[in-house]
Amino acid sequence: MIKEKLNLLVNLAASDKLIDDREAKTIHMIGKAGGLSREEIDEMIKHPKPIGDLSTFTEDQKFENLYQLILMMKSDGQVFKSEIHFCESIADRLGYRKDVISELAAKVYSDPSITADRRGLMARAHKFLK
Repeated sequence: MIKEKLNLLVNLAASDKLIDDREAKTIHMIGKAGGLSREEIDEMIKHPKPIGDLSTFTEDQKFENLYQLILMMKSDGQVFKSEIHFCESIADRLGYRKDVISELAAKVYSDPSITADRRGLMARAHKFLK
């Protein structure tokens, strides 16, 4: 499951045609925490795979992926339209209405050390499930 999550993040980071150093650092941190080697992560960054079927994720996994995507979108301090559209597309594929992105993005901070009320965010996101 970690490779699927990381692949989503790599695809998001690459959606603006440039993987910023901060984005790469975030990808490496998440991959390492998930037990992947630096070489495996570098390979995923160099050669992202197409995004597979997201419908098999549990509700918790769907929210976690959405949350991580929003963190990644904000990690380089810039939010591009291509990143917003990518996140909306993934939200849709996860079974959420696209407007969940603007709702959560206003509450998720680019610095993960600023803790957000994840339970509250999950409850908010749940209202956007189709």
